[in-house]
Formats: sequence, C-alpha cells, structure tokens
Amino acid sequence: MARLFGTDGVRGVANDELTPLLAMQLGQAGAYVLSKENAHKPTIMVGCDTRISGDMLANALMAGACSVGANVVYVGVIPTPAIAYLTKKYRVDAGVVISASHNPVEFNGIKFFDGNGFKLPDSLEDEIEELIHSGMKDVQFPTGPSVGKIKYRTDAREEYINHSVRAVPVDLSGMKIVVDCAEGASFYTSVETLKELGANIVAIHNNPDGTNINANCGSTHMGELQARVVYEKADVGLAFDGDADRLLAVDENGKQIDGDVIMAIIGNHMKSKGTLKDNTIVATVMSNLGFFLMGKEHGINIEQTKVGDRYVLERMLELGANLGGEQSGHIIFLDENTTGDGLLSALHLLQVMVETKKTLSELATIMTVLPQALVGAKVPNHKKNSYMEYTEIASAIERVSAKFADEGRVLIRPSGTEPLVRVMIEGKDQQLIEKEARELAELIQNVML
Repeated sequence: MARLFGTDGVRGVANDELTPLLAMQLGQAGAYVLSKENAHKPTIMVGCDTRISGDMLANALMAGACSVGANVVYVGVIPTPAIAYLTKKYRVDAGVVISASHNPVEFNGIKFFDGNGFKLPDSLEDEIEELIHSGMKDVQFPTGPSVGKIKYRTDAREEYINHSVRAVPVDLSGMKIVVDCAEGASFYTSVETLKELGANIVAIHNNPDGTNINANCGSTHMGELQARVVYEKADVGLAFDGDADRLLAVDENGKQIDGDVIMAIIGNHMKSKGTLKDNTIVATVMSNLGFFLMGKEHGINIEQTKVGDRYVLERMLELGANLGGEQSGHIIFLDENTTGDGLLSALHLLQVMVETKKTLSELATIMTVLPQALVGAKVPNHKKNSYMEYTEIASAIERVSAKFADEGRVLIRPSGTEPLVRVMIEGKDQQLIEKEARELAELIQNVML
C-alpha cells in the first residue's frame, strides 16, 4: 500500500483522493498519536488556506479529533508558519494545517506539527498511518462529557503579525513594495505587516474567493508581478504561495530572485553581523551550483540535504544552524520559527536592503546563478518512486548524466507533493539543457503513463 504521507503531509485531489472520511481518520489518528503520552485532555490547533475544500476537510478532521476526546482550537484562514508558531506559543499538543501550498485549487492537504511547532518525523507519520489502516485498533472512543469540543478564535492572525514585527522590526518608510498574495493565506497577514512597518504597498491577488488560489499568480507564476514592479517603479516585489510558507522576490528591474539568492543575500548579511551560527547555511541538492560556489567564496559552509524543508530542518537541528532553505523559497529562520516562513523571509530580505542601502539587484550579485532547467514529467502518483525500474528511462538518464558530467549535473527525483518526476539539469548552455530536460521528461512521462 502506498504511503499516505509525502514530504509535506498528506496531499491529493480534495473529495477524490483526499476525502472527508480520510480527513476524519487523520484527525482521529493524529490527535491520538500526538497526545497519547499526556495525562490531560489534549488540544489541537487547526487552520487552513483559502481553497474552497478547506471548510469540508477542516470540519471532518476536527470531528475526528473530537471523537477521540481532543479539544480543537480553530483559527480559520492563516499561513502555515503561523500555525507552527502559535502551536508552540499557546502550548497546545499539536497543530494541523489544511493546505496544498502552491498546488491548484482542486488539490488539498493535511500536515501536522507537534507541540513544539515542528513537522513530524517519519516514525510518527508511520504510526498515524498504521492506526488508520488498523481501523483505530485499541483506541477508546469517549462518550458524554469526555467528547472533545471546538473553540473558534479570530485573533490568531494578529498574534502572528505581532510576532513577525517583533522578530524583524525594520523601518520600511519610503519603500514601495508590490505584494502578490497568490489569492492565498497571506492576503491579510503580509499586507498588514508591511503596512504596519511603514511600507507603501501595492497588493495584487489578495481577493481570495475559494477557487482562485495560485491561479496564474503567486510564487509559481511571477510574470504579472515582474511587470507590475517595473510599471509601479517599485523597490521590490514579493511573491508568496498559497499557504505563505515560501517567498520569491523580484528586483526593481523586474528580474526574479529565487530562494538560493535570497538565502545568499541574507546569509552573508547575518555573517557580517555575527548572527549566522557557525557560518553555516543548510540547503538541498536542488540548490544551484552557483550557491555552493558563493559559499566557498564568502567563507560560508553550505550543508546539503534531500529535497523537502523537513529534511532541511532536521539537518539544521543536528548542526545548531539558524538559516536553511530551498531554491523554491522555503526558508527557515530557526531563531524565530520552526518551519519555512514567507513573511519572515520577506522582512529579513527588506532589512538587508534598508541596512545596506543597496537595491535588490545590487545585492543579488552576491552569487552567479548558473543555467538550470527544471521540467516535470506527469506520472501516476503510485508509480513516481519507481521510475528507475524502467530500463528505457534508466538508460536515458545514464546517457544524459554522462553528457553533462564535466560541465554540470543531472538530478532526477520524484516530487514529494505532486504526481510528478522532476528532471533538473545544470550546464553552460541554457537552450541545450532545456532541450535535454524536456526530452527526458517526455520520455519518462510516455513510458510511465
């Protein structure tokens, strides 16, 4: 049986793969596993992004949690990093986010945080899965006054805004910023925080209606933001994804700035101030080769992990590092939060601009981004981890890898959150690597469908 949990919780098409029944079972099993060591009545915090299926799945999950005797605090639409922070702040037993992050509206997901605001290790996820597959074996379902209840809070997003302002109290007076909220969970928190800090804000895609999340906007579709920054003569553009745990940026000339460059800018600034612990940044194997060359040039140790911010976090905790993240814009500031946080990333980037009095394009010269092509091959979700079992695919990967062995690299991996096998090639010639990546992705797709 395929594993329920991917690299970022349980994902699928809402009401098809991710049904209300499965959400209820995850609520039951998650609440039980995450609170079984406690003698008190457990409390679970639940929030969601703006997609229309959020109400359906959140209510099913909360019913499941209540059925095993857990109380629930429902905080409504709120960024994923806010749940991570507030779970720890309010000292509840666990947090749950109903979100499919950057995915289209038909998808949704369920991800858990423990009482300290950290994503769950594989062992706990396996325990939750096993309990579901066993039909909740040996679990006692309470009755009468022992059943859980739901409390609704509307002030949680203000708590998160206050935390963000305290964490990075930068004066943004005189700065013009275009903010793309992806019609998602940051539509209120990001705009209000930046306004509170004095910025002149032009907000786009900040009118979610439940069906337009990530639709040609946000960190996965940045063309409109790039054009708007130039049109508005803004200092910078900020792009969030649907649940606001990632950030990408646009400089004053309309050029996209990815997570590697953002980490390089902030990491070097932290190093200059003596706040980058052990002069170390944790990144993944998907980071651009230019990022690793930047580290060597500037005396910063770059540690590599598997793709997925949970693996970045695990390595940060092992090393005692306080900065890590991914090219996609998931960046973790461990001194201030326990997961990727788009708003904190934005504030730290803006802080560097203010303190150095440099434009974002000037700051971005800290590293040279080497040509890179990334193409996704659509494959059945249950097959995506077995692509190397196909002889034709394995031979093609070997051929392409040999071709770029001396002047680049080839990285093939299944997506942790989507039914895709991702093909990434780095090399000197952008047209060539794009052609090779596209052809290899098409081959994988045709063979596996």
